[in-house]
This record gives sequence, structure tokens and C-alpha cells, in this order.
Amino acid sequence: MLWLQAVLEARSVRVLVVAFGGLQGAQMWREQTGSTFDMLLDPQRKVYRSFGLGSSYAKVMKFGCLLRYSEYGAVDRDFPDMPHKMLEDIYQLGGDFLLDEAGKVLLCHPSKNPMDRPSVEAILRAADSSISAHL
Repeated sequence: MLWLQAVLEARSVRVLVVAFGGLQGAQMWREQTGSTFDMLLDPQRKVYRSFGLGSSYAKVMKFGCLLRYSEYGAVDRDFPDMPHKMLEDIYQLGGDFLLDEAGKVLLCHPSKNPMDRPSVEAILRAADSSISAHL
């Protein structure tokens, strides 16, 4: 994760993680992932709604997602250790968005399921397109 952060910072890309849960859950997530990115808490999900993100039982509970999760035990990979009282909406879908300094959306990737993320290459291409547009 640190190498990616260094690459993004070299392109003057600032990452902001948006979380819909509370402060205690966000702190626990940061400890478990080692993330040092800035974080915005959005418990009313205004940012989520502004990007068209919602919850979906059907998309989160698809066979492919469940199969992927079941593989965690087989490869000795742990799920994040989150107390049940802190679990929020497990069906909330996320997304990845890249905006320039003026707020223009350079990359829009609403997740189709919890594991759907754009490739690092796609993110860097979008960041590079912004840099070359300003030259």
C-alpha cells in the first residue's frame, strides 16, 4: 500500500477514504489495514448518495462474492476483526473516484460488488490524463 501512496503522491494525487460508519470503527479499520490516507466520516451517506452509491443485498450476497470470502480460510487470510456491535450496513457498496482540483471527475468506478475495484493502471492513467491536460 505504501508504494501506491508514494506513486500517487508523486502525481500530486490526494487520496480521501470516505467511510459511512462511526469514528471507533474507522479507527479500528485504519489499525487493521495500516492505511494512512486521509479519511472523511459520512454517517448520513451524503457523499455516497452524491456519487450514486447504494446498498444491495443481491450484489453483496452473489455466489461469486461468497465463494471468494470462503477462500479466505483456505489461504489463511483473516477477515477484518470487527465487533458485531460496530458492523454497519454490510450491503453498502463503495466505489473509487478520482477528481481533479476543480472537482471534475476523472475516474468514476462505482463498485458492482464488494471486491470490484479499478486497476492501479486505470487510476494512474486517469491521474496522468489530468496532469497532461494541464501542461
